[in-house]
Amino acid sequence: MSDTIRHDAEARRFETELGGHTGVLDYSERGDTVSFDHVGVPDAIGGRGIAGTLTRYALDHAREHGWRVVPRCPYVRAWIERHPEYRDVVADDRDP
Repeated sequence: MSDTIRHDAEARRFETELGGHTGVLDYSERGDTVSFDHVGVPDAIGGRGIAGTLTRYALDHAREHGWRVVPRCPYVRAWIERHPEYRDVVADDRDP
């Protein structure tokens, strides 16, 4: 599915479409620090690991581009706790 994820920099989101429904990870940015604010997957396509795939893709993108991530979304924060190999991209919570 990661091959169908698209980064829309203008809208500040990562998104994927499945069966006519769109799952998204929205972020805000300030310099090289980004806040992953919300992951949303419609019920119609839920339960397929889409939120996790979006999160992994977005974190990989952040790492590749030197972004520091503030995981404001509870899902993203919990996902990072379960995948400690991504803690290196996490910014101090006091960052924007």
